[in-house]
Amino acid sequence: MKLEDLATAAAREAGQLLAKMQDSINPREKAPKDLVTEADVASQKRILEIISENRPDDFFLGEEDLTSEVDLPGLDQTVDSTVDLADLEYCWVIDPLDGTANYVHKLQTYSVSIALLNYGEPIVAAVYDPVLNDCYSATRGEGARVNGLPMQHSGVDELQRSLIAASFSAGVERGSPEVDRWVEMLYECQALRRLGSAALNLCYVAQGGLDGYWATSVKIWDIAAGVLIVREAGGTITSIDGGPLKIDEAKFIAAATEKLHKQMFDVLNRV
Repeated sequence: MKLEDLATAAAREAGQLLAKMQDSINPREKAPKDLVTEADVASQKRILEIISENRPDDFFLGEEDLTSEVDLPGLDQTVDSTVDLADLEYCWVIDPLDGTANYVHKLQTYSVSIALLNYGEPIVAAVYDPVLNDCYSATRGEGARVNGLPMQHSGVDELQRSLIAASFSAGVERGSPEVDRWVEMLYECQALRRLGSAALNLCYVAQGGLDGYWATSVKIWDIAAGVLIVREAGGTITSIDGGPLKIDEAKFIAAATEKLHKQMFDVLNRV
């Protein structure tokens, strides 16, 4: 099985599991305003089962802690966020439910995100939206697709006519740089959104639904797949400071075009 096909199959199955569980979940807090549910755990377990059956020697980094699942396939290959991913030949980075707050509140924007990293760089990606039944995917050097069909960014290169999204941390504080960046961008772009799923936001940039997106408080599992999908759709993505993206730091600006990216960079770095 092709690696992209494996990633999309696992993402679809996990996403369909999430959809079935949505009416019966019991949410609890990981930290103030930061939720976790039984669905997150069930989704990640299913992904590990599917991928480890086909790739037993690969490593896994997931958002949820599954160390108590002693008989789970792939558990012995699971690493935590302290590991240097550049040392691992193949590591699957998994967000089993990106947009947990949306999911808990029945706001239908959430996703499953799976990326395969080769020495720290994404080479395969799949992001599945269970609500719209859309699966975004990419393989490095082979372009980006949605439901198997090629896609491309919007081509928008003027901030004043662009639709932009942003992500905040769960416990953002009054007066933080994140809020200041939001206010600055609000005055400059056509419209600004906070949608709740970093993985889908990146896919929307790749597909043209959004023209740009930035975040400074997400995690590697939120963006690992979406980064590759943006790149393969011809978009531009860098670190928030304009340098090469450090995927493990996950502070970035993504845009449809280099010209739009430069305008976003100028606005966001006023703060």
